[in-house]
Amino acid sequence: MTKSPFNAPRSSRGARGLLCFAIVTTLSHAADDTPKLVKQFLGKYCLECHDADVQKGDRAFDKFVLPLKSVNELIDARDIIDQLTLKEMPPKKADQPNDEERIAMIRALREGTVAAHGKFQSTGSRTVMRRLSSREYENTLAVLFGRRVDTLGLTAQFPKEKTTEHMDTIGKSLVTSGFLVDQYFQSANRLVEARLGKPATPPKDWKFNSHFVQYEELQGSHKSAFNYRYLNIYEQPNSDTRQGGYGHIEDFKQGVPVAGLYDLEVEAAAMHRDTHYDPAIFGIDFSEPFILGVVPGDVTAGHIHYPQPIEPVLATAVVPDNTPTRLKFRVWLEAGQTPRFIFPNGPYESRAAVVTINKRYKDEFKSDVGSSGVGRAHILKEGKLPHIRISEIVIHGPVPEDHGSVEGVAVFGKNGFQEAKALDQLNAFAERAYRRPLAEADRQPIKAMYDKRLAEKASPRQAALDALKLILCSPSFLYLSEITDESEKRLKPYDLASRLSYALWAAPPDDALLAAAKSGGLTQDAELKKQIERMIADERINGFVNGFLDSWLNLRDLGSQPPPRENFRSYYAEDLPSSMKAEARLFFRDLLKNNGSAAQFIDCEHTFVDKKLAKLYELPEKDKLRLADGFQKVTLKGNNHRGGLLGMAAVLTVSANGVETSPVTRGVWVTENFLGVPPPPPPDVVPAIDPDVSGATTIRDRLAKHRSDAACAECHRKIDPLGFSLEAYDPVGRWRKKYPAASKKAKPADIDTTGEFPSGETYADFTGFKKVIRDTRSDLFTRHLIRQLLTYTTGRTMELNDDIPLDQLHDKVKKQGLGLKTLMVECLMSEIFRSR
Repeated sequence: MTKSPFNAPRSSRGARGLLCFAIVTTLSHAADDTPKLVKQFLGKYCLECHDADVQKGDRAFDKFVLPLKSVNELIDARDIIDQLTLKEMPPKKADQPNDEERIAMIRALREGTVAAHGKFQSTGSRTVMRRLSSREYENTLAVLFGRRVDTLGLTAQFPKEKTTEHMDTIGKSLVTSGFLVDQYFQSANRLVEARLGKPATPPKDWKFNSHFVQYEELQGSHKSAFNYRYLNIYEQPNSDTRQGGYGHIEDFKQGVPVAGLYDLEVEAAAMHRDTHYDPAIFGIDFSEPFILGVVPGDVTAGHIHYPQPIEPVLATAVVPDNTPTRLKFRVWLEAGQTPRFIFPNGPYESRAAVVTINKRYKDEFKSDVGSSGVGRAHILKEGKLPHIRISEIVIHGPVPEDHGSVEGVAVFGKNGFQEAKALDQLNAFAERAYRRPLAEADRQPIKAMYDKRLAEKASPRQAALDALKLILCSPSFLYLSEITDESEKRLKPYDLASRLSYALWAAPPDDALLAAAKSGGLTQDAELKKQIERMIADERINGFVNGFLDSWLNLRDLGSQPPPRENFRSYYAEDLPSSMKAEARLFFRDLLKNNGSAAQFIDCEHTFVDKKLAKLYELPEKDKLRLADGFQKVTLKGNNHRGGLLGMAAVLTVSANGVETSPVTRGVWVTENFLGVPPPPPPDVVPAIDPDVSGATTIRDRLAKHRSDAACAECHRKIDPLGFSLEAYDPVGRWRKKYPAASKKAKPADIDTTGEFPSGETYADFTGFKKVIRDTRSDLFTRHLIRQLLTYTTGRTMELNDDIPLDQLHDKVKKQGLGLKTLMVECLMSEIFRSR
């Protein structure tokens, strides 16, 4: 698509209409007076700071007039509207317009932008034909072949996806390089050969009950205590030491011969969950039963005892205490993969635990601990070291499947490959892969590849498999290609079906959606609404919820700046990032299911927590919930520390840097991700936040010194108030009243959560802050949410030319109560979503 000038960035979007424009109708003025009114207002209230000589914030309005004559003037008009609406301009210390003057100016500019909207119609506002993102690619393959493909790690070597405004669905960002094309070919080859090209292999049994050699440092103690009789797992895999986090089978490192389902019988016991050692040594909850997990390992892919690029959890089970018990699993393993065993809720850093036990409980042991303090054998023989003990492992497989394999049925049908129908079978699969009926131009390359391989003496089945690889490398598969004619604005049914399914499920259309496309009904309002509501109610909506929240709230970066292990042990020991993300996702999903008001994102009297988050939040449920209970909906009535997105640990963690907090960092996150008003970039030469801070004891003191620089004050007076109340949370979202002491001798400083918005509203704490947002900026928030939803689902950023229809869409949803489901349905039925 030709780059449109309407893609130009703006410092503020979507704030139009925050004032009650019903009042404005009583303040009408003659059209001829409008340019004069604008000129007088700017001269009286704006030009002192924004003329050709001063240009604060890089804005000069001395030549600004109506009617608007250029896109840049249109952008300036929108910015002025935003600032006046939020009462952030003129600055508080300057002369202020009265309400009548302010509203009249906003009305004049608003009418001018509406006129300009028609005058400067964008030639863009179209989605660049985009490829599938890496997650959509894997999801699509899993749907097409009927089985998970994450055990293959098909995208492990793909280039890291580029994002636009944190969105990973934007066509212009999803570029395709020569390297990526090669990776697509390699992935298609690996998938087809591993799943469909594997040789017929009868089931086999393997039994292991000895020679359980483990991580190097454990070998001496294991030989001494057990003569390698047991496979012991001492810690969770998410630790630094990694000495007992992965239990492999030493005599089965070669892995399984072919990809397939394998039955595992594991005789295991949870040892010493009732240990008398201080529980704090291990950093886990001993009231919870021990859990055994199975992950794949590949000796050629890295150290067998360390994390590897491909290790999805294949199965888990609770391990009974003390008595060896047979646990049964059925797991999928790729050729060459060997099962490894993990202890997901196990102790944290077993080496440190052993050293501590040797020091604190040395009088309990007959054996000499030694000078190093890391001896383990005597603890295993005489002590009570918590661990999972495996005494026998039996592997059986590959387990035969009906009709050959799930993948075989997906490609060739229940009767398997038939040479006489080979092209019909391939074309039928290609139609599902391309998500539309095939044209002759689609069939010809498939036939040519099949015939070519036959001519090269390949077997008919192998020729079909090679043609299958061609299908998986076709642009019609890899891209959301549009068959809608360039001259038409609205998407044709099959294009609309694909856009809708990847928007809501991050996966290809199902049979019902394709049937609606085939009938032509999908382009009709009634059928489209029916399909949208059906798809939202489907479990596959998690594809949207997960992907959208990763983009909108930038949760994709959660964990990219982890806190120090020594200060935030539970963050690692309890895998808090997973629980943090789950809370946000469940909260969104609940509002969507029940059509709850989008205003509940700002503040709400309920949330979803598991036992780990309940403890982090210090909720009463921390003493009632068990890990097995998973996440539960809990009330926050009367809780001043939580409620809404800004009280969630996921948001508070991703808006910090892992080491410390800053009202600037969190304020920027709030203004960009929550309110949709990106701050202008700092001046080219701007002092760092920490110069000349002698005597400063808090971040507020340092910011006060920083704001003494005139170049910094303009932005910080808008950003900082959005972050001050959030200082009541540490880098992982725990509530606090004081900052950590800078040194052992220093006293912790009190946290000041008060603040004042540039528009004059004040707050004393987090509760008051949310009230200001809810009372004065809720329209700003919901407009931004609509903009983000349409950006994510259409695969393009919203342009200036979209502002008017976005305003109209917001007004329509607001009249219906701002229910999240209503908002979603209206967005997906809008002209913006249904257009090329």
